[in-house]
Amino acid sequence: MQPESNLPVPSFPIKSPATKPPIEILPGIFAFPPNRDTLGGTAYAIRSPSGNILIDSPAWNDVNQQFITDLGGVKFLAITHRGGIGATATIAAALSCEVIIQEQEAYLLPQLKVTTFQNKFDINDSIHAIWTSGHSPGSACIYYAGSGGVLFTGRHLLPNQFGAAVPLRTAKTFHWNRQLRSVEAIWAQFPSQYPLTHICPGANTGLLRGRGSILVVRGA
Repeated sequence: MQPESNLPVPSFPIKSPATKPPIEILPGIFAFPPNRDTLGGTAYAIRSPSGNILIDSPAWNDVNQQFITDLGGVKFLAITHRGGIGATATIAAALSCEVIIQEQEAYLLPQLKVTTFQNKFDINDSIHAIWTSGHSPGSACIYYAGSGGVLFTGRHLLPNQFGAAVPLRTAKTFHWNRQLRSVEAIWAQFPSQYPLTHICPGANTGLLRGRGSILVVRGA
């Protein structure tokens, strides 16, 4: 997968997110509808025996609240980048969940007691947060060992027009060269350290054309 630069981030109309429930895209993994509060970002939920996890903030509406109640609540809320914060303060208060965020983004949540990390944080035995600076100073990816290995990339890697996961340089990119170095560093971990079968991006999911994730092709 080759890096791409100076590409615009496509925008897609967000159709009534308050009336659309999350959908299960992989066993035990659910994608929320795009969230206006995070500029069309896609949040995810993972059902885990050691505590359910939200990745980035979904829209905090009645449908999503009921879904989380039916799921059995949430123990952790992991933020992949500052643009994924959205209603984190409200959600954390409502769910009494632990918020996990890379240390350079933590100042954006001064009203919360958060768990910070520098390079890597083990949320549990199968879910890990990995610092991937570039899109924002504290951008991070979340790795889940289930379903053959799933990487939740926030806006660190996004689908391009062909549906491939690539870094995209935008007006909001913090440091492009640092992002490219982070891409090389994180790809080096797969599959040598961790298996990887799916990528779940945090935005531009309309470019997946109905597929819930980007399938990782070995050797690509």
